Amino acid sequence: MRPPAPARRIALFGECMLELTGQAFGSLRQGFGGDTLNTALYLARCAPQCSVQYATALGDDPLSDGLAARWAAEGLGLDLLRRLPGRLPGLYMIEVDAGGERRFHYWRDQAAARSYFDTPPGATPLEAEPLPCDLLYLSGISLAILPPAGRSRLYALMERLRAAGGQVVFDNNHRPRLWPDPAEARAAYEAAFARADTVLLTLDDHQAWLGRGQVLGAGDGQPVAAEAALAHAAALAAPELVVKRGGEATLCRLGAGQPWHSVPTEAVAQVIDTTAAGDSFAAGYLARRLAGAAVAEAAAFGNRLAARVIQHPGAVIPREAMADLLGER
Repeated sequence: MRPPAPARRIALFGECMLELTGQAFGSLRQGFGGDTLNTALYLARCAPQCSVQYATALGDDPLSDGLAARWAAEGLGLDLLRRLPGRLPGLYMIEVDAGGERRFHYWRDQAAARSYFDTPPGATPLEAEPLPCDLLYLSGISLAILPPAGRSRLYALMERLRAAGGQVVFDNNHRPRLWPDPAEARAAYEAAFARADTVLLTLDDHQAWLGRGQVLGAGDGQPVAAEAALAHAAALAAPELVVKRGGEATLCRLGAGQPWHSVPTEAVAQVIDTTAAGDSFAAGYLARRLAGAAVAEAAAFGNRLAARVIQHPGAVIPREAMADLLGER
């Protein structure tokens, strides 16, 4: 009898913060979230055959202890976690309007995650030899929270992983106010695009990045038209590309220059909260791809999961709310 194949090792790098949801000076619900953490958690639920590790930094305080305990309870591995004495996790508050759209307020400038690479070169758990993962997932926010030296370390890690036969997945999740200037964001994204095997794009984020970075000569720094952004995306060299377009059909292709597959999204009766819609899509998509599904089938499952998530408040919905998608009922 052959021994079972080793579990695929998936590492997701970024920042998780404490989350407050509600109205200022009203009723606030406490939770936690962050784009790559949301994806890690949903991926652990959807791909139990994989070892999903979350790479970030926390402090040595009770709030950090509580976050780490909750991640572990969700099945996330913590071997790549750094604990930095005297530091704290970041905090954000979400206000949600009647249509389910969000307004964010952040307290994250001194968050521990920003200092993950503040070590001698190669000394973080993510940079260990041999490399601790087969697939690395990061986002535009992962890049934005790091100082330039940390970003360079992350690029080097992406290159090492690909050279060793691993895969890199980059989600463009773009928050302009996290960047000191558009030119820095432009350079960082171009470096990530060039080092990724799979690129997940949210089209309006790509439009904003192209315009404010004046990549296509927008001039006034405003978002470029959707058609121009889509053409730019199609020209990216990454072999695997997915473009999320809100309620419009998701586009995906496998192989540079190949035609798009158009995958319909799922309509919902009422949108409660769009938090983590894209993050959960990424998890559903990757879970199916890791199980051997074609890109269109994987995108369909990602859309199904995202549709479920936006019918609940907060970034992380209860597991029982998606049990049927996991085959648990």
